[in-house]
Amino acid sequence: MSPPADVLSENGPIRQCLARGIVQLLPQAGADLVERQLRYLELLQHWNRTFNLTAVRAPLDMVIRHVLDSLTVHPYVRGERVLDVGSGAGLPGIPLALASPERSVVLLDSNGKKIRFLRQAVAELALPNVTVVQDRAERFRPARPFDTVIARAFADLPALLRIARPLLAPAGRVLAMKGREPGAELLRLAGEDVAWWCHRLEVPGLAAERCLIVLEPSPPPASWNV
Repeated sequence: MSPPADVLSENGPIRQCLARGIVQLLPQAGADLVERQLRYLELLQHWNRTFNLTAVRAPLDMVIRHVLDSLTVHPYVRGERVLDVGSGAGLPGIPLALASPERSVVLLDSNGKKIRFLRQAVAELALPNVTVVQDRAERFRPARPFDTVIARAFADLPALLRIARPLLAPAGRVLAMKGREPGAELLRLAGEDVAWWCHRLEVPGLAAERCLIVLEPSPPPASWNV
């Protein structure tokens, strides 16, 4: 179910918006990153017509609200092993994996149609550093823990922390991508053995508020022997 070639890559404004955003967020990125992100968006746009993977449909909105939004968290990702919980259409996991081919990224989702898209996208984008897993996050138990567990609009902070704790390596961190600062959710972390920070994110071309909550459980999970 591959899209026609060069659907978005021939659109000058789309390409320029993505290129400017990548230069702003990842000034050291390779020259081919724009092309690879555009190819991902072409796949997403094509599959979205049939499978309704995302409510964002306009190509320019996809660039800003999906790819650039995902890349804003790149500086906060730690370590070699990354888990994208509730990956959906591969966000933020695929844009991050394209930007960091040296990292191993697992895309986790329980929805069959989304998993089908993710597997096709990984194959067509030739992403050897990405693994797709169909499972519920609460049940998922990998052979090795993760340095970073990241989620975008997946669950509230206490629930995400409960899910992520058994999956984290010692000194691992959880990244929760949010819109406005979730004050009520942060208050509910009181009593949890976790340190947290809130970082304001600036998404190129987007006026809406974005923030990233970094959670670092302490002490490290005792269930992992690494």
